[in-house]
Amino acid sequence: MNEQEIMRKAEAGEGLTVEEVQVYQRLVKPTKHVYGKYGTLAKKYLEEHNIAKYWSIENLPEYLHGVDAAADRMWTAMYVKLSKSDKYRKTGDFMHDLRVQEEMHRVIEEEILQEIVYVD
Repeated sequence: MNEQEIMRKAEAGEGLTVEEVQVYQRLVKPTKHVYGKYGTLAKKYLEEHNIAKYWSIENLPEYLHGVDAAADRMWTAMYVKLSKSDKYRKTGDFMHDLRVQEEMHRVIEEEILQEIVYVD
């Protein structure tokens, strides 16, 4: 049996022999999705704490890429907003400015995790 016939049978849901399954697996390589930091955290959270939602999401890769995109937008917006506040202004003292930057990043990270990643 040729490869096109095996693909047709597999797509039609017809039964395949062991040899046909091996040919089909060789032809159809699984797609590996790569997510960013927040998409990966969201996936892990859903797997461990909300398995019902994990299984009910129709297009998981699209959802997780959306989590990454939303987190990136939120990071940018919050960084711009917080950079303008007096609390996070640079003073010229390297160590002070470094602590201020780290604090600002921590605040933004915490907000993203609460609002976007760890939602039920």
